[in-house]
Amino acid sequence: MTKVKWGIEFVPDSAIEKVVNFIKLAEDAGFHYAWITDHYNNRNVYVTLTAAALQTSKINLGPGITNPYVINPAWTASAIASLHEVSGGRAVLGIGPGDKATFNTLGIEWQKPLTAVREAVATIRRLLRGELVKSKGQVFKYAGAKLSYRPQGEIPIYIGAQGPKMLRLAGEIGDGVLINASHPRDFEYAIKMIKEGAEKANRDIKSIDVAAYTCFSISEDYEVAKEKAKQVVAFIVAGSPPQVLERHGISPDVADIIRGHIAKGPKGFVDAFNAVTDEMVDAFAIYGRPEDVVEKINQLLKVGVTQVVVGSPIGPKKKNAIRLIKEKVFPHFT
Repeated sequence: MTKVKWGIEFVPDSAIEKVVNFIKLAEDAGFHYAWITDHYNNRNVYVTLTAAALQTSKINLGPGITNPYVINPAWTASAIASLHEVSGGRAVLGIGPGDKATFNTLGIEWQKPLTAVREAVATIRRLLRGELVKSKGQVFKYAGAKLSYRPQGEIPIYIGAQGPKMLRLAGEIGDGVLINASHPRDFEYAIKMIKEGAEKANRDIKSIDVAAYTCFSISEDYEVAKEKAKQVVAFIVAGSPPQVLERHGISPDVADIIRGHIAKGPKGFVDAFNAVTDEMVDAFAIYGRPEDVVEKINQLLKVGVTQVVVGSPIGPKKKNAIRLIKEKVFPHFT
């Protein structure tokens, strides 16, 4: 049996009270991390996290993930330090380059993502140490930024990464890395890149928490779990770069068809879901009955994953899915 860190993702697209209740269920079930997605069109990530911090006592809490474009790194440093204080030292920070499509709707230029993340992490760490930051970076410039308080203890910073350069950067500077993937093949590649970055910075990859930010769907009914996963997999396929599709033998033409359906908005979603094949679900999701997901998780652990994040949709019914994970998945890894 293998010990593993357990995370769970919640999207604050419903009432904050409802999201907090799910986080409380997750804490009671034994999850170690709750990652809350950060999109401007949902409930605010830090308001949600603060509400959760006041209603929980053990689970680590953080944005999964924020970005340095919509929110300035200095503001993020203040927000995560405040969360650390109100939670009694349970804050974690997930940060990455963000979603270009979202930036387009906000009129924000997506420039130098690798440099932006590197500079943002360096700035946040300096501010959290209580330093006065004067810097003229390629993306961010500060003429004397400083927090008026300093959080107690270290706040781990996880880099959201998928491409080779960002994965290497995570190996260089991250306390952890959040990887949107569910298949061992993707992690064999990712961990190789992370290791290259770690070696460049004279770090041991064992000091880096490698988190599989999975598309996860569990149910006692295999087919029901698979059908629910398809709803998320459609968007994953539509957003996957050509090299990822090629890695899993998925035709770019089929991916284009799914993108076309999604581009129509909600009216095209059903067609998009119906276009998702079983091969796509196998490539981009952990799904099925408890025994099925245990087998898939074991495959991830064998290639070097150290945290499994149970991501959307979690299951056809979230409450029941959390119960199943507690009762029929966790015991295999204690």
